[in-house]
Amino acid sequence: MLEPAYQADVVIVGAGVAGLAAAHRLTSAGVTTAVLEAAPYVGGRMATEKVDGFRLDRVGQLLSTAYPELRLTPGLDALVLRPFAPGVLVHSDGRRHLAGASLGGGGARGALGAVRALASAPRPARSVRSVRSSRTVASAMARTGAPLGGAFGGAVDQARLGAALTRLAGAPVHRLLARPELPAAQALASRGLPARTIEGFLRPLLAALLCDPELTTSSRCADLALRAFASGRLCVPEGGAETLPELLARALPPGTVHTGVRVTSIATNLVTTADHGELRCRAVLVATDARAAAGLLPGLRVPDFHPVTVVHHTADEAPATGASLLLEADRGGPVTHTAVISRVDPSRSPAGRPLISSTVLGTPPQDLETAVRTHLSRLYGMSTTRWETLAVHHTAEAVPSMRPPHDLRRPVRLLAGLYVCGDHRDTSTVQGALYSGHRAASAILTDLGAGPMHMAEPLATAAKTQATTEATPEAEEAAAA
Repeated sequence: MLEPAYQADVVIVGAGVAGLAAAHRLTSAGVTTAVLEAAPYVGGRMATEKVDGFRLDRVGQLLSTAYPELRLTPGLDALVLRPFAPGVLVHSDGRRHLAGASLGGGGARGALGAVRALASAPRPARSVRSVRSSRTVASAMARTGAPLGGAFGGAVDQARLGAALTRLAGAPVHRLLARPELPAAQALASRGLPARTIEGFLRPLLAALLCDPELTTSSRCADLALRAFASGRLCVPEGGAETLPELLARALPPGTVHTGVRVTSIATNLVTTADHGELRCRAVLVATDARAAAGLLPGLRVPDFHPVTVVHHTADEAPATGASLLLEADRGGPVTHTAVISRVDPSRSPAGRPLISSTVLGTPPQDLETAVRTHLSRLYGMSTTRWETLAVHHTAEAVPSMRPPHDLRRPVRLLAGLYVCGDHRDTSTVQGALYSGHRAASAILTDLGAGPMHMAEPLATAAKTQATTEATPEAEEAAAA
């Protein structure tokens, strides 16, 4: 039978990083692709606002240099990652403590070094092997003004923590995914680590990585987050979060991405838009956020979400914490983590003006502005009265929750010709979004035969067109949603 006329082999609904990554994989395989985005810009929640020369992320999720898809996704060759200072600063008992300074890209050796860095050396006697790590910590403390102390337990506690981080840094992913699954808080308590170590370091760290202050996330997802921390460096994209999706979009063939096009309904071979007519195709990939995807695919499960509020300030004088990420362990206010982000990525602020970005997880307090300023004053040990608030971004559905049981590889193929991807199909991270796009593209290529189908025809009424993304996933078995 003859095929009806159509404009593209595959229509992707949504120009977030998952959809753009999938588009790269498809176009690289010779499959003509059209990406439709309802918003006037690409990137979805990876958005950056410009205010008086500052570049302010709306959600500001932390990335890791250990994320494989940042290296494997086509179109991201030009991505520049700006790393935080090694380790993190943890505010506990009214002081700032450096933790994990020897971690990051060192695998098991780095994790073992973290034991020495975390231990704070309460006794003067030290082995020769510990001298280098101790000097690293002392140097960082001198730079940031953070005092040393036994905030995370004694030497035995540090040894247990170091052994756990060592195993995570070197463990294959499939082995971590085979572990028994519990809420992360319960799993940490069951592994022989003392409450002081968990509350003083692991809980605030995981809260920042997962945007989940109560650690209700699946322990498998938490292990993956700790593994990335132990084997890489926390980082942000140079120029703001929007840089990543914009790079993907620009690297796509011209005319692939169409912004300002709202899709109202889909079928396996047809996409209907509100103002731009119908597009016929061979397959449809829904790459929107979870709630929008459920609107187009009735019956698709909508997860719970973690709300995120990001408050951006500038000041006459930058806090003396360098390029470190500062975590709150005492729960003494609404801020869970904060950083002088202009020290990490100078391109985000005008020359000479510091940018302090702080994150509040969960429901923000009523008097958010006052509560955040008061808390930041304690965290940084300085007055915040004269700080200027640049923006407050609240995103109620910022990060899909990953409570157990959580399927990290939820099916991307709903049926032949209809697919879905996004961070709600994988882990709720940029890595998960990119990888889900990779998986979806692999499934589509398998079903279409992975060969070029036809010459693309232009969209007749699309209002705005721009270049788009890429991605190439692994083949996936057909499965029900």
